[in-house]
Parts: sequence; C-alpha cells; structure tokens
Amino acid sequence: QVQLEESGGGLVQAGGSLRLSCVASGSFLMAWYRQAPGKQRELVATITVGGSPNYVESVKGRFTISRDNAKNTVYLQMNSLKPEDTAVYYCNAKYGPTYRDFWGQGTQVTVSS
Repeated sequence: QVQLEESGGGLVQAGGSLRLSCVASGSFLMAWYRQAPGKQRELVATITVGGSPNYVESVKGRFTISRDNAKNTVYLQMNSLKPEDTAVYYCNAKYGPTYRDFWGQGTQVTVSS
C-alpha cells in the first residue's frame, strides 16, 4: 500500500502563488491531478523518480513539479494562478510494474478573480 498526505491548498487571488506538498510512504513515479466542479479529473504534471517533469500544456511556464527523494515529498509550485486553476488537487503515486494508482485525499485550491 502507498500512503499519501497532501497539504498547501487555499484561497489566493489571481496572479498569486501557492505551493502544494505531498508526503509519500516511499519513492514512486508521482503526479498531480486536479478536478474542477462538474469536470473530469485531469493530469496536471508528472515527475519520475529521477526528477524528470512533464506538464499539461495549460500550466507550462506557471507550475513547477519537483521532489525531494530524501523526504519522499513531491511539490507543486503554482505561480500566476488563474481562476480556471480552481479545483481540488490530488497527489498521485503510480506503484509497481502496472503503475497502480494511489491517491491522496485532495486539497482545495481556489483562485479568485
């Protein structure tokens, strides 16, 4: 089993910044997803154990995913936030050869205009 604990969501004005953190119970391929009201959950960014990131086009240049393997922690630095970034953000770990998904409890990010 993989356990994930997120923190760092909140309310911010457009143009502001937030940093999300996710502490995992080990070292895995990690990702951040988000789900806005009435929409499907979407992938935001991924990061390999070696630290290689990938981003969905809508957040490129604004969000940065990083990790500290010594602390089993993954971060999502979100800058230049927009109202359309408002969503519940979920930490995700992909475990084992089949990349089985494990999820954090989610943290609310609200960006006011």
